[in-house]
Amino acid sequence: MSLTVDIKKRLGNFCLDVSFNINSGVSGLLGASGSGKSVTLMCIAGILKPDSGKIILNGRALYDSERNIDLTPQRRRVGYLFQNYALFPDMTARQNILCGLHKEKDKSKKERSLSEIIEIMQLRGIENNRPKQLSGGQQQRVALARILVGDPELLILDEPFSALDSHLRSQLQVEIQKLLKRFGKNTLLVTHSRDEAYQLCSEIALLDAGKIVIRKETKQLFADPESRQAAYLTGCKNVIDAKKAGEYEVDVPDWGLRFTASRPVCDDLCAIGVRAHYFNPKAIQNRFSVRLTDEIEGQFEYIVQFRYKDQIDDSQDIWWLMPKEKRMEQFRGELGVSPANIMLLYG
Repeated sequence: MSLTVDIKKRLGNFCLDVSFNINSGVSGLLGASGSGKSVTLMCIAGILKPDSGKIILNGRALYDSERNIDLTPQRRRVGYLFQNYALFPDMTARQNILCGLHKEKDKSKKERSLSEIIEIMQLRGIENNRPKQLSGGQQQRVALARILVGDPELLILDEPFSALDSHLRSQLQVEIQKLLKRFGKNTLLVTHSRDEAYQLCSEIALLDAGKIVIRKETKQLFADPESRQAAYLTGCKNVIDAKKAGEYEVDVPDWGLRFTASRPVCDDLCAIGVRAHYFNPKAIQNRFSVRLTDEIEGQFEYIVQFRYKDQIDDSQDIWWLMPKEKRMEQFRGELGVSPANIMLLYG
């Protein structure tokens, strides 16, 4: 199963220009609001028509400007889960799901498919309730059931957890992960949440200002984002100008320090990134004196801000996330960071 997207679309001053492939599993589109995530989805689903390019799903052209192909949404076999789930308010859960089976003419097959999906989605006992009588999680499962009974070739999830509280969000992420594995559908997840993308996606494409910044396997992306933009989009709190000082060394003028990296440094290095949880009071390498400037207690960790001894005055404080169970009664005034955790950023 595969999806190829290579399209351009202009909307006012915004220009979408994206090109990517999906071969299997759950792929993520991660980006800030206004980066072009929803426009990309609507073009794939047939809600918006690109200005040029092509969209190929499992060898079948959904859109091809050169061949004058533009299939209607109904013919694309793309299941689109909207942020608000788009359930019909005057229909029961059962009736909503049956809308996904409108092409099935055999009543017995239709009832069998309906019964199976109600069981799988754990909707037994509430199938005759209307959307306003359902919780947010139940509404989401009904919307997914309506999509899945139609046997789509591609499943699109557009910010699927944005309307849910944090407890329900975490619970449903686990459920969705299991469901996606069970149905084995190619899935494109669009989110602005780094945590959702990390937990659910096998690979991620970062979208910024209508363009794909980088696309990588999820863990590789977070370990090595390669550019400033990607470092920021993956949640790095400490991104700072830097320049090459040696084959494995970088100078950080604003911090007044030289760091050792685990990989060779290229000449076009422009910055380094150090994630807030990478700092370690026990680390031997890249270990320097620091001065703590602020501390905020969170539910599971402390957000600590600090400065290096020779750090320039107008530079920002540095972030360190310290798990509560590792909090020290006496801080010895030094922090280190492994060379493997110095992210080299270019371009």
